[in-house]
Amino acid sequence: MIREWRTVTAHLLTGFLGSGKTSLLKRLLALPDLVGTAVLINEFGEVGLDHLLVEEVDEQVLLLKSGCVCCSIRGDLRDGLERLHGRMESGLIPPFERVVIETTGLADPVPIIAGFTADPALRWHFRLGNVVTVVDAVNGLANLDRFPEAMKQVAVADRLVVSKTDLADPRTLVQRLRTLNPTAQLHLSTEAAAAPMALLVDDGQDRAAEMARLVHAEQGDHDHHPSGPRTFCLTADAPLDWAAFGLWLSLLLHTHGTSILRVKGLLQVQGVARPVVVQGVQHLVHKPLHLDGWPDGEPQTRLVVIGVGLDQAAIERSFRAFCRLGRMPAAPALEPMRAR
Repeated sequence: MIREWRTVTAHLLTGFLGSGKTSLLKRLLALPDLVGTAVLINEFGEVGLDHLLVEEVDEQVLLLKSGCVCCSIRGDLRDGLERLHGRMESGLIPPFERVVIETTGLADPVPIIAGFTADPALRWHFRLGNVVTVVDAVNGLANLDRFPEAMKQVAVADRLVVSKTDLADPRTLVQRLRTLNPTAQLHLSTEAAAAPMALLVDDGQDRAAEMARLVHAEQGDHDHHPSGPRTFCLTADAPLDWAAFGLWLSLLLHTHGTSILRVKGLLQVQGVARPVVVQGVQHLVHKPLHLDGWPDGEPQTRLVVIGVGLDQAAIERSFRAFCRLGRMPAAPALEPMRAR
């Protein structure tokens, strides 16, 4: 029997040590909506899913009562994903619709995210979905101040989950998270458990909602945390030339390298009726996507830049210069951009 080829969406679940990643994952996997999920857990992490285990397939793979699959990673992430996909194709494990990758608490998520764009073999079978970061209300503020890994985990997130809200008032932490990453959806842990698909789905409807928040994102005040990531938004009222913008973005990512944690935005492009979504991590840019319409009904380019040690004024000047340079007929098609 020939299986239909399709890519599997891989979501990244991260968060600092003790934040409650495994507890959240445990609750999510017990819900009917997430039947058909594969889970990759770093072998040095705390698996913590024993009460869900029902059968051991081999020394690495476990079937869960919920109908999901749990697999410990031995070696690098790419090998773990490819082995898991190979088992599914061979019929050794049940088919899965999505993968959740739980990182260790000290993991820097940026190389993992970049791997889904840089590795052609990985892209053949998987596409990156949401980056979900768990931050606990008890120690979250202290971790953000002390550990750059915790800061990066928050800065690159698409979804932020505040855990342990029964043990500490989360309001100050929520304000800090909004400043560090104004475009991410933010959930309290009780809400996350009630609506798992808000965390682990990536379709046009959800992306439109995310971009609606991007429209209203404001620059945060980082004066109290000068060593942390800085977030600012670049805007343009006139449609952009795609070629000129691609050159500018490539130069930006090449110049600043690892200082750019994330770039994501909504573009108004010459000759293209629908808004274009672009996302990049460090020196890599994902394939552009189209939305059906503008979330607020107002065509305007908004590009959020998240990074460390960036000169915001210089980046804004270069962006305005390329906007002026690019007032020419647009290229007829949009192709993936990658900084070299």
